[in-house]
Amino acid sequence: MQTRAKFLARRFVALFAVLAVVAVLLFLNRSAVRDALDSFNGSDFAGSGNGSVVLTIEPGEEGSSVAQEMVDLGIVKTYRTIYKLILERDFTFYPGSFNMKLQMSSSAALDALADPTTRIANRVTIREGIRIEEVLSAIAQKTGINLGTLESASKDLATLGIPATEVSAEGWLFPATYEFDRELSAQQVLKIMVDRMKTELDRYGVSVADRHKVLTLASIVENEVNSPDDYYKASRVFTNRLEVGMPLQSDATVSYGVRGSTFTTSKADRADPNPYNTYKYPGLPIGPIGAPGSLAIDAAVNPIAGDWLYFVTVNLKTGETVFTETYAEHQKAVRQWLAWMRENPGYD
Repeated sequence: MQTRAKFLARRFVALFAVLAVVAVLLFLNRSAVRDALDSFNGSDFAGSGNGSVVLTIEPGEEGSSVAQEMVDLGIVKTYRTIYKLILERDFTFYPGSFNMKLQMSSSAALDALADPTTRIANRVTIREGIRIEEVLSAIAQKTGINLGTLESASKDLATLGIPATEVSAEGWLFPATYEFDRELSAQQVLKIMVDRMKTELDRYGVSVADRHKVLTLASIVENEVNSPDDYYKASRVFTNRLEVGMPLQSDATVSYGVRGSTFTTSKADRADPNPYNTYKYPGLPIGPIGAPGSLAIDAAVNPIAGDWLYFVTVNLKTGETVFTETYAEHQKAVRQWLAWMRENPGYD
């Protein structure tokens, strides 16, 4: 029994060794195996394909790797045919993701990769008024760029084209919907947004010297009111106060300075000695408090005529805001707001 067991064991070891050698030879001669399979299966699909599949090409990826991925995804039929055509065309691959079809001819597949309309861009929507940390987080979520990398890039003001006198990139990243190519770096993405902001400022006739002031005022307006008409009234209130040396007393700036999550501030918040506290310090704060959009920029540049010095939102659901010229009128509006708050607990 032991002799037979040893014999079977030796046979098993020998068989395993042979299979291992065959596997190594097949691995080393993959092209021959592929050619054999290609000949058996037919060399190519016909036509422009059907269905849909996404092909992602990584930066620096070689044509042989892309060819194999196209076969694996079912885009083209055989490696030999697609790779031969890649070499014949001296085809250049660019990184990114592409909307492709299944069962395409090799020629149609390369034509599709050369068509810019097949490239999938990263779509990112940035809302007006949000702070820079929210902007960077939204970009990271939609593009896959590391948040820490974006944060570091946002601090390189010189590379982004932001004046060195600015506190940060806050307010310089224009809120809009963007479609970013996947291969763009963090700096390139942010630079596109800064350049877009500069374009908007130029569109409204803002000089380079006035950009800081306009962005700061516009960011406050963006965060203080909701109705489009109220933007221009709020801008007038702040402009009137600046002209007469009256503190802006913006709760939005106070909240930003204490990193609050709402615009309802406490007595302690309004006494906090941070440079964004427009209750404690006269004039504009040291920089923007969010990302102003086109409407807020236009309002900051072109406030409507009026003598208002006060305003308060009296209905937080609808955004109804009362603008007044005197403190007595303002106190009446404040009582209206307080009454609404009592009737609608949970708002802050």
